[in-house]
Amino acid sequence: MNKFIATVTISMLAATAATAQVTEEMIASDQTMTNQIVSNGMGRDLQRYSPLDMITKDNVKNLVPAWAFSLGGEKQRGQETQPLIYDGVMYVTGSYSRLYAIDVMTGEELWQYDARLPEGILPCCDVVNRGAAIYGDKIYFGTLDARIVALDLKTGDVVWRDQIADYKAGYSYTAAPLIVDGLVITGNSGGEFGIVGEVQARDAETGDLVWTRPVIEGHMGTLNGEESTMTGTLNATWPGDMWKTGGGATWLGGSYDADTDTLVFGAGNPAPWNSHLRNAGTPVEGNAGDNLYAASRIGIDPKTGDIKWHFQTTPREGWDYDGVNEVVAYTDRQGNKRFGTADRNGYFYVLNREDGAFVSAKPFVKDITWASGIDDTGRPIFNEENRPGDPSAATDGTKGEVVFSSPSFLGGKNWMPMAFSQKTGNFYVPSNEWGMDIWNEPITYKKGAAYLGSGFTIKPNYEDHIGSLKAIDPDTGEWVWEYKNDAPLWGGVMTTAGGLVFFGTPEGKFLALDDETGETVWSFQTGSGIVGQPVTWDQDGEQYVSVISGWGGAVPLWGGEVAKKVSYLNQGGMVWTFRLPKELAALQ
Repeated sequence: MNKFIATVTISMLAATAATAQVTEEMIASDQTMTNQIVSNGMGRDLQRYSPLDMITKDNVKNLVPAWAFSLGGEKQRGQETQPLIYDGVMYVTGSYSRLYAIDVMTGEELWQYDARLPEGILPCCDVVNRGAAIYGDKIYFGTLDARIVALDLKTGDVVWRDQIADYKAGYSYTAAPLIVDGLVITGNSGGEFGIVGEVQARDAETGDLVWTRPVIEGHMGTLNGEESTMTGTLNATWPGDMWKTGGGATWLGGSYDADTDTLVFGAGNPAPWNSHLRNAGTPVEGNAGDNLYAASRIGIDPKTGDIKWHFQTTPREGWDYDGVNEVVAYTDRQGNKRFGTADRNGYFYVLNREDGAFVSAKPFVKDITWASGIDDTGRPIFNEENRPGDPSAATDGTKGEVVFSSPSFLGGKNWMPMAFSQKTGNFYVPSNEWGMDIWNEPITYKKGAAYLGSGFTIKPNYEDHIGSLKAIDPDTGEWVWEYKNDAPLWGGVMTTAGGLVFFGTPEGKFLALDDETGETVWSFQTGSGIVGQPVTWDQDGEQYVSVISGWGGAVPLWGGEVAKKVSYLNQGGMVWTFRLPKELAALQ
């Protein structure tokens, strides 16, 4: 080859490669750059709102399948992922820590990565993976043996991998990573095994650990390999040594508010579930028995890992109501910068974005028994008679008093992400109406063993529905409309400027509802229950919508009487992609 031509060709290839890099600016603009989706939540504020309006309430009936892709094999467990779209490729994670690159035009596989999982992994609630993140020329995702892996976008080759925590102690990782200013931010899973929740930040290029932030008081954070600051104050809200195995898993991942330069992570249930053990001999006046920072939302400095603020939704938590539910940054109708979060405990909270301060809380499920309300400070008004009984007070000391509590420990809303519409100003919250018989039992910590100290049986609250998608006005807490579903809802929601709300059901239906009325305007049967997260993008002047179907998750594993109700549902693993053809866009 002519030397000049070769030089020019190499230069052109280098320029092409450079333009293919995903930058911090592109991630920050992920919601408005409608030809790409490179972050979880379709933007780091997790609004799951698209400004695309080619598909409308009038023409959505003309939406047709473009292609479908099977994840293949026998690993057809719960598929909870969100697809990513970049440079003509769709990236999808699957159960058992798999990642696929798919030609976005044809649906053909380009490459596949299967993590080599060791024997003895301890996933709590199915072998799910909820997605990946793209930065530079790499894609990042987590594995069930508590690792973070960086792959080459084009080839799927491993660039680096690192261990988040020890899987033999019950740690795992199922959330999508978060990218902020060249750092890969991760949480951890394993709250049922007496682990300690933590947020970690790594250099995206090298994988080097930059900082760590445990979320249970008494544990020390690190910065650049050195101890930094302690989380909270030792033994301020935890008795004895119980903070050492205090739970608080950061298993859902986090969001990022660019306006305040703050990471926001949820910390899960304290361990063990038995609140009497965690607070033995500890007064409950003030916050002495609150077990911070479990069951909390936490604001973190992305540069240092220091905690800026916290808000605890369920202090003295005793029902496994956790506290990890996503925190969505939005601006309300009066121009106030707010966070919205729908907690497993059944209340929808609005917080101030500057400091995480409490603004309001309203129920988003019909029956709440554990508290009679939320006071002016954001603290629950407990119904103490609805706290599971202390087993040490029982005659034989083996089982405390059984109580019926609502919602169940799977929550008024679990992991499945809600959406906020910039068009209507409302949130669209996938919820479930169920309760549980729950009791406490004695328990001692053993590494790698379940650390609950409770037993339970989940029951539907109503005969005609369990699942309930609600449109909620965050300014008032009022429900604008409700869509009832027979089986529990367990998948994500997306809204669009076209006035549509997309979501799926365990019965396999992929639906579009009118965002103002809740009326069904389009439906497609995918063949397996949907517990994944829909996305939309545009290419070649057409709007596309995609979702993965594949029934699974926690419900069939933990659901008691509810699990029996959905036992007929088939597993699967299929990415469905739809498009609105240009010639049909104008038809109503």
